[in-house]
Formats: sequence, structure tokens, C-alpha cells
Amino acid sequence: MLDGKNILVTGGTGSFGRSFVRHVLKTYKPKRLVVYSRDELKQYEMHTDFNQDCMRYFIGDVRDQQRLSQALQDIDIVIHAAAMKQVPAAEYNPSECIKTNILGAENLIQASLENCVKKVIALSTDKAANPINLYGATKLCSDKLFVSANNMVGKRKTQFSVVRYGNVIGSRGSVIPLYKDLVQKGAKSLPVTHKDMTRFLITLDQGINFVLKSLERMQGGEIFVPKIRSMKIVDLAKAMAPEADVHFIGIRPGEKLHETMCPKDDAHLTIEFDDHYVIQPSIQVSRIKNYTENCLSEKGKPVFEGFDYSSNNNPDMLDSETSILEIIQDYGFKSNLP
Repeated sequence: MLDGKNILVTGGTGSFGRSFVRHVLKTYKPKRLVVYSRDELKQYEMHTDFNQDCMRYFIGDVRDQQRLSQALQDIDIVIHAAAMKQVPAAEYNPSECIKTNILGAENLIQASLENCVKKVIALSTDKAANPINLYGATKLCSDKLFVSANNMVGKRKTQFSVVRYGNVIGSRGSVIPLYKDLVQKGAKSLPVTHKDMTRFLITLDQGINFVLKSLERMQGGEIFVPKIRSMKIVDLAKAMAPEADVHFIGIRPGEKLHETMCPKDDAHLTIEFDDHYVIQPSIQVSRIKNYTENCLSEKGKPVFEGFDYSSNNNPDMLDSETSILEIIQDYGFKSNLP
């Protein structure tokens, strides 16, 4: 699928970007694989690990449309992973979050259209569904921009779609590395925001594989949502440190008790497939007539009225120490259970 293709990853030095590049280099033979990001130190460090002939490194910001247009020349596929993601930081610096997540999305769309890119997949978040914080609101705006961009393509063959998923296990700023560090330092207590808080969890490998499969499935305009597991954060803390206490620190600014990936208000637009959901555009995408069958000939069916897919009503909820540790042990946390 990616053999001989020119691929660009925005935010390519982040957790997802590095893992995506590693996977692509291991599995495919791209003609050119471009890392686009604004951090020169991370690019330098990444270049020491990935210096194959196909690799290119562009210093640039998604806020800069002219630089994006230069980087996107002759590009076939774009994976848009660049974003300002930290919820508290976005709450305290709203204009910066808007510039990156919304205006950056618009810049990428315009640059992709100018260069007749074939496929663009934008990474989103469960926080974009029924958002209560600025990060989620900006990603919802970004999702809407990418969906509606399919009506701007004219005679071009450019397709825009979105992949939405939950917390990535082991990503920077997430709770598992925090708990792992505290456990290794011999902490007697782990912080938990609320006793009932739940989250969706996905591994980097799962996220990468889902993005690649979505590239094959996409027609343009879909929001792809994987079926993944969820868990109570207090259960995670107890599984990682059974002898430690937990102390509740309260919900942080802009934080939800539970996350949603398919909101109830979008139930009339949601189609269920074997291993994922698709949220159809709320607007008509001119060239697409049917989203119940994708480009791999997989067939889905509409969900029931009032359906919602949230971390607290997920049928695949992890509820034991053993099952939780099985999920996170690949990240490098060693269980002390028998």
C-alpha cells in the first residue's frame, strides 16, 4: 500500500510519528518519507535512528501554510499528527491551541489541495466528542474542517478523513509513564483524579495499524473510531502498585470524568463494522453516496437509536489487575503478580 509512495507526517517527531516512521520503514518501501515538525533537536535525535535514503526532515510549523506547501510537493499521503495536546496547557494558552489545532488544520487542507495530495488522514481524539475543554473543542473544529474539505476538491482526487481514538498507552504526558516512574521511585501512594474516572486505552501499535487500515478503507469524509478497551484509572493505579495507597487529587481544569468517541447525538450517523465504527459526515459529501460499504468491501450497519460509545459503558472494560497488566506490560512495566 505504501510501497513507492511519498508520505509526509506532521508532528513526525512525536510519540506517534516516531513509531509510525519505524513501522513504515520496517514494513514498506516508500519512495520518500518526510518528517515535518518544528523541533530541530528532536529531528536531529530522530535522524540518528532513522537515516535511510528515503528519509527527509523538514523544519516547519503547521501554522505556516507556505512552508507546508513546499513540504507537500509531490506528496501522495499525509498523516496529520501535529497538535497541541495537553489539556491544562490549552486551557491556560487558548490562542496558541487555536493557532495550531484549527488554523494549522486549515493550512494543511489548503496546502494539500494545492499539491493534489491523494489521501490525508488527520488524527483526532475522544476529547473532540461532546467537548468541554479547549483542546477537545479545537479538535472538533479540526475534524469538521477535514470532513468538509472533501467538498472543496473539485476535479482533484484528494480524500480527507479522520481517525479518532483514546489515550495512547505510554505516550508523553499520559498516566502510565507517570505511575511507572513513581513506582520505580518507591512511591507509597499514587495520585488519581477521581475514583470513578474511566478512559479508553490504545497502544501505539494498535493506533498505527488502525491508521494504516483506515487509509485502505477511506472514501473521504469518514471519522473512523476503533473498538478498543477502557478502564477505571483507580484500577490502573491499584494494578501497577498493589501495595501502594491512592489519593484523590480532583479533576483538573477541562477534564472529563468519562470520555466519549461516538456521541449519542451522532447515533443517526454512526455505522458499526466488525472492529470499528464510522461516523458519517453530517453534511452531504458530493461524491460519496454510501458509507455502509468501504473501499475494502467491508459492510457495516447503522447502530440503534440513542447509541453512544463511551469509556464507562464500553462492553470491553478491563476490570482485573491481571487483564490490566497484560495490556501495559508490553510498554515495559513488569508485573509483580504471580
